[in-house]
Amino acid sequence: MQAKSGIVSRSVSSVSSSRSGNFFARLLAILSVAVTIVMVDSVNADAEAANPKYAGIVVDAKTGNVLYSENADRLQYPASLTKMMTLYMTFEALEQGRIRLDTPVPFSAHAAAQAPTKLGVRAGGTITVEQGILGLVTLSANDAATALGEMLGGGSEDRFAQLMTAKAHALGMTRTTYRNANGLPNTAQMTTARDQARLGIALRQHFPQYYGYFSTRAFKFGSRTIRSHNRLVGSVRGVDGIKTGYTRAAGFNLVSSVQVDGKSIVGVVMGGASTPARDAQMRNLIASYLPKASSRGGSSALIAQAAPAPAMIVTPAPVQPKKAQQMAKTITAAQPPVSAAAADLSLPHKGPLPDARYQVAETEVAYAETAAPKSDNPLVAQPMPAPTKVRTMTFKAAVAAPKPTPASMPTEQGDTSVDNVTTASTTPSPTRAAATSNGPTGWVVQVGVSPSRQMAMDLLEGAKSKGGKALASAKPFAVAYAAGGDQLYRARFGGFDDQRDAVNACKALKKAGIKCWAAAQ
Repeated sequence: MQAKSGIVSRSVSSVSSSRSGNFFARLLAILSVAVTIVMVDSVNADAEAANPKYAGIVVDAKTGNVLYSENADRLQYPASLTKMMTLYMTFEALEQGRIRLDTPVPFSAHAAAQAPTKLGVRAGGTITVEQGILGLVTLSANDAATALGEMLGGGSEDRFAQLMTAKAHALGMTRTTYRNANGLPNTAQMTTARDQARLGIALRQHFPQYYGYFSTRAFKFGSRTIRSHNRLVGSVRGVDGIKTGYTRAAGFNLVSSVQVDGKSIVGVVMGGASTPARDAQMRNLIASYLPKASSRGGSSALIAQAAPAPAMIVTPAPVQPKKAQQMAKTITAAQPPVSAAAADLSLPHKGPLPDARYQVAETEVAYAETAAPKSDNPLVAQPMPAPTKVRTMTFKAAVAAPKPTPASMPTEQGDTSVDNVTTASTTPSPTRAAATSNGPTGWVVQVGVSPSRQMAMDLLEGAKSKGGKALASAKPFAVAYAAGGDQLYRARFGGFDDQRDAVNACKALKKAGIKCWAAAQ
């Protein structure tokens, strides 16, 4: 029996040893793979920094301090980072009430002929403004960018590029020149890493009500499901994206926003040698410089996180050419603007509406005077420039001949990836500050914009009935301001003692399904 017992004991010991050996072998294999991945990323980042086309910058979005800079002021090709300005101009037109999210965007032959990536709408067809925005932030669609540019430029992409350049200079992007709306190759279209960092911050600050679109993960366009190609969102903590770009001449570009534990940075990598190398460099920059960012100063207490983006946004199929003529209409500043309290756009519409749409103004954003930057860098001290004025006109699905490509221009493909983002706070511009001269001072809560004072007051009355105790002592009022030659009215509640009371009131309204934001007046 003892012999048998010894055999059994040795057998069990042998099995146990074998199992332990297998476990440690698997553990070592996993650790080896992890170390290899880290080493590859490190090598890619080092190689990217040594790339002669490389330029990069990291800016503390709260203070304006430049935490890292290499060739940040050298002229580079923007590629599809150009679409960041196209979206800035689109958001501005929405805010002014010149267009709405359901406004049809006609496709000329020039827009339809743009190189991939693209939505593939035929000449004479239309999409909505919202579909155009989604096409830019997910697919980086070149045809949609051109169509939006032609619409906002009065039928001319060249004119729109002039407006883009003027807006860039007004934002302080003094070394940036635009020649088209999508970033496809043009030897005269140039920018710098510093200018792109400025634009990324301006998008976050000036249009918090639309900024959440950048976080869209996917949307359904007709029978197609179009998904975002961003590789950093979801794999690097705090990264909320913004935009990528690529052409052979430009290399691989990326602008990323990061918000973690009260710290906020915007990083730019331009001229990358490949997508993995560019992404590895951005990861390296984030890991190195986010810990050095300030958790104080600027608008540190006011940065707001967007609500999680829906997994899927459903939009209708694009309007086919036969129906396009029925969709042509005059876009005027008198059209009802997008209301922060009307995320479902329950306004009179012409044309197709998405079955489900992204909920705009999901974020709670507090506007206040930003503290002076701790450095001389003006990246976050720049106020919002005056709105770009565009004449009222009728947009037709006219055929526009493509602009000849210079002989020196290489034949290249469009952007093949895109990024996601959330939102932040802003400093009111002098124009906005002047617009709030009448009405209660201190902190206010805005719930929307209406074309008449009575409609604004009706909006406030409906909101107050749902706000409960948080709005019991609030004073409703309407503030008139000019937009595109017409007078609009901001619907606001005043009488809050401090920022906390205003933010709490806004939270109560949001729970009742009313979109809003808090502001210092």
